[in-house]
Amino acid sequence: MDTALADGAVVMAPPVLSELLTDPALPPEVERELLTIPLMELLPDYWVRAGKLRSALRNRGYKAKLVDTLIAQCCIDHDASLLTRDRDFRAFARYGGLVLLA
Repeated sequence: MDTALADGAVVMAPPVLSELLTDPALPPEVERELLTIPLMELLPDYWVRAGKLRSALRNRGYKAKLVDTLIAQCCIDHDASLLTRDRDFRAFARYGGLVLLA
């Protein structure tokens, strides 16, 4: 991850930044570092695609949290792989086309 950050190969989905900034114990220096990571642009009709993605997963019996859906849709839109340990994203990979890095 450090190498990818140094090479500028890391971009962040805007909902990830929002989620990280909600931590009241986030040290100011970490916040400053987070704010240097480029954000993915939300593409036209992003909200529509995100809603349909969440609906598709919920129809398959998955809870599909809204923030997870927004993160997944942003990555899908940009053909970007998601680096996460969160198992909730497996359904997005299986049924939504999200590519996961473990």
